[in-house]
Amino acid sequence: MARVDLDGNPMKALTICMIGAGGFIGSHLCEKLMSETPHTVLALDVYNDKIKHLLEPSDSPWAGRITFHRLNIKHDSRLEGLIKMADLTINLAAICTPADYNTRPLDTIYSNFIDALPVVKYCSENNKRLIHFSTCEVYGKTIGAFLPKDSPLRKDPAYYVLKEDESPCIFGSIEKQRWSYACAKQLIERLIYAEGAENGLEFTIVRPFNWIGPRMDFIPGIDGPSEGVPRVLACFSNNLLRGEPLKLVDGGQSQRTFVYIKDAIEAVLLMIENPARANGHIFNVGNPNNEVTVRQLAEIMIKVYSKVSGEQTPETPTVDVSSKEFYGEGYDDSDKRIPDMTIINRQLGWNPKTSLWDLLESTLTYQHRTYAEAVKKVIAKPVAS
Repeated sequence: MARVDLDGNPMKALTICMIGAGGFIGSHLCEKLMSETPHTVLALDVYNDKIKHLLEPSDSPWAGRITFHRLNIKHDSRLEGLIKMADLTINLAAICTPADYNTRPLDTIYSNFIDALPVVKYCSENNKRLIHFSTCEVYGKTIGAFLPKDSPLRKDPAYYVLKEDESPCIFGSIEKQRWSYACAKQLIERLIYAEGAENGLEFTIVRPFNWIGPRMDFIPGIDGPSEGVPRVLACFSNNLLRGEPLKLVDGGQSQRTFVYIKDAIEAVLLMIENPARANGHIFNVGNPNNEVTVRQLAEIMIKVYSKVSGEQTPETPTVDVSSKEFYGEGYDDSDKRIPDMTIINRQLGWNPKTSLWDLLESTLTYQHRTYAEAVKKVIAKPVAS
């Protein structure tokens, strides 16, 4: 039976050029596209470890529908040709590790703005649709963050719920280099929007709010670089796996929401298959029902990990550290990030389903197993004499 879009129109099989297909989000999106749709994927990335299981079996039901192209979009003449071959380009490539924002600001700006420019240009010049992955960080700080601590307005959603078409993007001062990432991401959004307005580029912008699940980056030295501080959930995972206290930056008072990767990928598939409803829109993709402070997140993760691993809760489960000590000079943060879901719900009928406990259980079960397997390999390695 032919697939139909949300308006009941039959869909043709698409060829999708996916930049960053080998990462956490890309691997889940490739899986979804292979197992549930007739679409073909040109998978572009530097690494393919997370999608190897989709590439290797020559007798798989999707054999021939996914091909891997090892390239770095910074300097590869094949990029435009691959974009031309596709109906749609999805750009997932980015440096998105908070510790890099103020320690490697130049790399962060180049990766998220300069390196994305050719992708936008080739899509616009060749009349190809673009789904560009941005970040919830483009919102910066909430208006509520500037109100007096005891102001009753701090509890008013109008001052902290983030709306794609209304909320201002408020960043810290220039010396707070932590905003280099958000600023680069905002500028590429503005460029894409301008290409749409002036040159008719068909685009959709995705603003993810903490997508969580198996294969997320990274356990340093195991499924990612051994240097650098990963995002909060991955940091806590590392601490739990190593039996260390969870480090709460500035007391863990920041508030965040978390959404399960499989729920989020459902939203992306709706964008891919419903261009008439998704083109020209920016979409928050998050789960406002899974809102916690970072301290509460740590407490839940400790309980979930104890259940998953069968290990006792440590005597000193958490320790407080300053942001300067943890991230270095120039760090700054947003207090609260709650996505408004009105637009995505209206356009695509999407709502997230998975609870925080369930998504943490799925993620930590995977990480516990991956870590145990990696440790076994290290122990089993013969020592050179």
